[in-house]
Amino acid sequence: MRVLLTGHEGYIGTILAPMLVSAGHDVVGLDSGLFAECTYGSPPPDIPSIRKDIRDARPDDLAGFEAVIHLAALSNDPLGDLNPDLTQKINYLAAVHLAELAHSAGVERFIFSSSCSNYGAAGDDLLNEQSAFNPVTPYGISKVEAERGIGRLAGPGFSPTFLRSATAYGVSPRLRFDLVVNNLVAWAFTTQQVMLKSDGTPWRPVVHVEDIARAFMAVLQAPREIVHDQAFNVGRNEENYRIREIAEIVADIVPDCRIEYAPDAGPDKRCYRVDCSKLGATVPAFRPAWDVPKGVEQLYRAYKDIGLTLEAFEGARFSRIMYLRELIAGGRIDPSLRWCEDAPTRSSGP
Repeated sequence: MRVLLTGHEGYIGTILAPMLVSAGHDVVGLDSGLFAECTYGSPPPDIPSIRKDIRDARPDDLAGFEAVIHLAALSNDPLGDLNPDLTQKINYLAAVHLAELAHSAGVERFIFSSSCSNYGAAGDDLLNEQSAFNPVTPYGISKVEAERGIGRLAGPGFSPTFLRSATAYGVSPRLRFDLVVNNLVAWAFTTQQVMLKSDGTPWRPVVHVEDIARAFMAVLQAPREIVHDQAFNVGRNEENYRIREIAEIVADIVPDCRIEYAPDAGPDKRCYRVDCSKLGATVPAFRPAWDVPKGVEQLYRAYKDIGLTLEAFEGARFSRIMYLRELIAGGRIDPSLRWCEDAPTRSSGP
C-alpha cells in the first residue's frame, strides 16, 4: 500500500516508518523537520519525504496515496499551553484540512493519531470509546475537535479511523523526556531520585511507543469495513497505573534510587483510566508486546549505554517546548513555528 506518513521524524514516526517499510508498504514521509536535530542515539533510517509544514499541504501532496497516517501535531500539553491558538491551527484545523485534501484526492484510508487526553478529568471510572470527552488542556481540546471534523468526511470513498493512544513511553530515535515513564526513569538514572511532580494519585494509562506503532500497522492492514469511522483506545487494560505505582516500578528496577516528591507536588487534574479491549477484539492482529517493567528496563539500559547526564536530560534538545523556544530565540523559526529564511544551522550532536 502507498502510504503518506506525516510526522515521520517524530517520537512515534521514527518507530512506525521502518515497521511500515519492513511490512512492504511504499512509505513517503511529510514533516517540517522541527526536531531533526533532536536525535537520541543512532539516527532513524531515511525514507522518501516531503519537507513541509502540514499547514501548507497542497492537493498534489496527496496524489497517488492509498492511505494517510497522520501523526504530525504539537504533541503534548505543555506545547499546547505555549500557544493555544497555534495548537488549534496545527492539531485541529490543519488536520481537518489534510483530511479534506485526502478525501478530494481519492485517498480511501485516513488513520488519525488521537489521544486518551480526550477523556481528561474522569476520576476512577474505566472509560471506553463511547465515554464522554472531558479534555482539560488545549492539546486535548484540539484532538477532540479534529476527530469530529475528520469524522464528518466519512463516507463510501473516505474511511477515517481514530487511534486514541494512552501516554507513550519507551526508547525512540527522537526520545521525549516529557512523558511520565521516560521522565521518571531519567530522574532515577541521573540523580538516584524518582522525582514526582504531582502527589502520585492520578490515574494514567500508558503504552509503549512500539505498541502504538503496531496499532497503526494493524489498523492499516485490517479490512476497511471493521475499522471504518471507528475510534479505538490504544494500550492494555493492565497498563492503567497511578503515577506513584509507576514510580515504585522505577525504584525497583533502577539501582540505588528512591522516590521523592517535588516541593510543590499536588493533585493533577488529568486523571483517567481507559478500557483498551475494543482494538484487540476488533483487530486481532494487534498484539501489544510491552509492559511498564520491560519498558523501564529498556529505558534504563538505553540511558546507561549512552551515558545520559542530568544536563542533557534537563536541556533543550529533548524538551520539546524548551527546544522550540530556543529555535525562536535564535531566529531559526518564527513564533508561528515556521522556519525562517537564511536561519542559522547547527550540528545535531550525538
